[in-house]
Amino acid sequence: MISISCYNRRVMTTNTAPAITSLQAQGAASTFLSDHLPDRFTSGHPAFDHQVNVWRVPVLLTYAVIGSVGQVGEIIVSAESEDIVSFTSIDEMKKSAQSLYEKHRDEIEAPVP
Repeated sequence: MISISCYNRRVMTTNTAPAITSLQAQGAASTFLSDHLPDRFTSGHPAFDHQVNVWRVPVLLTYAVIGSVGQVGEIIVSAESEDIVSFTSIDEMKKSAQSLYEKHRDEIEAPVP
């Protein structure tokens, strides 16, 4: 329990622990990505949002040779289940990915030594 001030009174609040782990949230996001986008899109490390009781999972554009080139969106996973609550639209993620690809084209297309 945490004690906080509210209108000059001390009140007690509780922090709720998520029912699913960050790894489970990342797995749910990864499954969503594999169902909707090509393999260059992957889930990053989830962050727990205490205020709304969800896991925020970044969606990253990655290439095998150079790794992650940047974040293209976010998937929100319920902390009580592995349900997807919300996500950046597929079209928006694809547009962001195209922009990142253009920005990093030389690195992405460089020959492997």
